[in-house]
Amino acid sequence: MIDQATVQKIIDSAQILDVVQDFVSLKKRGVNYLGNCPFHNEKTPSFTVSPAKGIYKCFGCGKAGNSVNFIMEHEQLTYPEALKFLAKKYHILVEEKQETPKDLEEKEVRESLLVISTFAQKYFTNILFNDNEGITIGLSYFKERGFSIETIKAFELGYCPDKRDAFTQYALKNSYKLEYLTLTGLSVSGENYKFDRFAARVMFPIHNVGGRVIAFGGRILTNDKKTAKYLNSPESEIYHKSNILYGIFQAKRAITKHDKCFMVEGYTDVISMYQAGIENVVASSGTSLTVNQIRLVKRFTNNLTILYDGDAAGIKASLRGIDLVLEEGMNVKVVLLPEGEDPDSFSKQMNSNEFNLFIAQNETDFITFKTRLLYTDVQKDPVKRANLIIDIVRSISVIPDSIVRSVYIKECSQIMQVSEEILYSEISKILGKRFDDLRKKEYYAQQNTNTYTSAFTEKQNFQTEISICEDLEKEITGLLLLYGNEILFTARDNHFSGYELEPDQYVTVAIYITDSIFEEIEDLEFGNELYRSILNMCFLLLEEGKPIDLKALSHHGNIEIARFASELLVDGYTLSKLWERGDYVINTDQITLKKAVPKKILEYKEKKVDAILKGIIEQLKETSEVDKQNQLLQSFQSLKLLQMQIAKNLGQRTVLK
Repeated sequence: MIDQATVQKIIDSAQILDVVQDFVSLKKRGVNYLGNCPFHNEKTPSFTVSPAKGIYKCFGCGKAGNSVNFIMEHEQLTYPEALKFLAKKYHILVEEKQETPKDLEEKEVRESLLVISTFAQKYFTNILFNDNEGITIGLSYFKERGFSIETIKAFELGYCPDKRDAFTQYALKNSYKLEYLTLTGLSVSGENYKFDRFAARVMFPIHNVGGRVIAFGGRILTNDKKTAKYLNSPESEIYHKSNILYGIFQAKRAITKHDKCFMVEGYTDVISMYQAGIENVVASSGTSLTVNQIRLVKRFTNNLTILYDGDAAGIKASLRGIDLVLEEGMNVKVVLLPEGEDPDSFSKQMNSNEFNLFIAQNETDFITFKTRLLYTDVQKDPVKRANLIIDIVRSISVIPDSIVRSVYIKECSQIMQVSEEILYSEISKILGKRFDDLRKKEYYAQQNTNTYTSAFTEKQNFQTEISICEDLEKEITGLLLLYGNEILFTARDNHFSGYELEPDQYVTVAIYITDSIFEEIEDLEFGNELYRSILNMCFLLLEEGKPIDLKALSHHGNIEIARFASELLVDGYTLSKLWERGDYVINTDQITLKKAVPKKILEYKEKKVDAILKGIIEQLKETSEVDKQNQLLQSFQSLKLLQMQIAKNLGQRTVLK
């Protein structure tokens, strides 16, 4: 266990902005920073980092916390592992109590596999530079490919000796377990045998976003047609090929700097372009693009340019996967390299400035590229032409931005000589069917949830306590939409508003409500999905300097939001009966709002904190893990202080429990 003084030192050193920026591209927005959430799929950035408060919050999926929480969630680490991760980043010496045999036995398999992968990389790199076979075969091959020593070291390339089990035996002698060697895929073992998976291959380590080695690709250097040219690590606890892109660790800072990512196919394509000065490049490693790979790029940029080597058959085979990129709302462009060239060979013929000039002159948006590529083959065949139009329309339909869709419709209409009205009609049909399918899916998911509700009886008491807050959430949301643009406090109210305002500054109802919920970020977010969505949406509007338009919300694409807004429009005082129970009849009178809004927020906080405290007590009863107990107790103490402050502000006595 890490001693408390060291824990505090780590927490004090790990500034939230510094930690998150290693994984997410952030842009300053007022006093906070905004970016795409690394934990869920979103079209518009809603992931907010507050340096002043030392916290992050996603207003889309609800993930929130401090620096340690972020590393735990992002890297899938336990609390102690996340502290060690940050300690290493900030060069803090971690002193721990002696681990018991039981602690060692329960150590996460994941960490063991990561340690072994790092050990293997260092072994392969050492062989490449310091072993006769490694130098003669492996290093010579990389030099023939034109890779400099600096580039080889940057990607931590290596060589596995041409011996049946040289690496496996070396690892076993260094006390690494065969079980873990097999789980990483570095060794293949059975009852009476064990050997190196990558024997006689040059090695390409695959790193995660944080820079840790999670897998390997190995290339054989002989012309044996019976042996696979490239061999990759199998899937494991630490490696899922659909979730990672080769070179992402080396490229992430350059991607953010240039606000663009180049996508290629293989390891050597990435390395050659990197060496030529084009560092913002990653590879799908020969696999079709997946949603998780696309979202990995989207953390750092919304602009993706895919390089093709001129193989028409290969391009056509990969087109459908790129629809996923469009669906993520990314700006996708395509570059067709000269015939006979691939990114590896082409990048060796020019410097980075020349390469970027070629890209600027030759890149085409994906929809136009796809239309022109396929249309030439089918324009004389009416049936094939009709099928192509349907295919193109399907690609356009996944684009989330309606303005972008309309631009593509106009351009494709001209290329395919089809009226825009027909294309719009087909897209409407596709979108309508997609919406119906989604509603059915949500309905059946809800039915299944209801079927199995009884399986979660242990949590029912806690959930019941949380649901008590829902009426207050509804009232606050109503206040937010009806009176959000009204001025609540001015500079004259500094003495009790809690804001430090200049003479010409003021605080609206919307700013006060979103700030009040956001300030205790980890604990007080709305439990009702509808009210939480509206709150988050209003927060983003405020961040963009836009007013809250109740009439526009009554036409919102989300049916539930539109219905709630419409009810407020039709009878703006439908909720007033609830508000009257709080001793106030709400109207636009500023004095009344000054009393009602802060009180309603305090009442909500009081009930919410009380419910969460009861939930923590239940969790403490159920867990025997010391680290988990410490976390819960720390949360309990901070919430108790908050509860006392809320009670003081409400003018009540706090009953300690």
